[in-house]
Amino acid sequence: MLRSLQVGLGAIAVLSSVMLVTTIHAQSKFKGNLTVEVDGLQNQNGLLCVRLFADSKGFPEGDGKSTKRECVKITEEPMRFSFKNLVAGSYAVAAFHDANGDRKLNRNAAGMPTEGYGFSNNPVIKTGPPKFGQTVFLVAGPNTGVKIQMKYGI
Repeated sequence: MLRSLQVGLGAIAVLSSVMLVTTIHAQSKFKGNLTVEVDGLQNQNGLLCVRLFADSKGFPEGDGKSTKRECVKITEEPMRFSFKNLVAGSYAVAAFHDANGDRKLNRNAAGMPTEGYGFSNNPVIKTGPPKFGQTVFLVAGPNTGVKIQMKYGI
């Protein structure tokens, strides 16, 4: 009887492991959509640029290091961006109001932004850009929404 119990428990352990691996594999193949809504723009001059990051490399300004990026003419408020078929996981968004259309966040001599900016989770900005961990959110369902409130000045 003890042998039957050991075999039964072993089978349960193997089955649990298979189910866990199957679940993890299914999640890694999951694709979801993200909608980013940006509000609080001072005007409709220039472009609104949004960068989506899947990790901290290059965050928040890293040209070429963002997973996806988009700059569009401001036509309404709030502005909405859609990113489709994202692999389930952690992401962060950085946005800026490119008033002069040069596709860069311009700064004054002290290094402070002269154009509007914002981040997912709307962290409090004190003495520099937030860390990736302060702005990270999870794409884990078919549709995820993020709202960003633009800030001007410090």
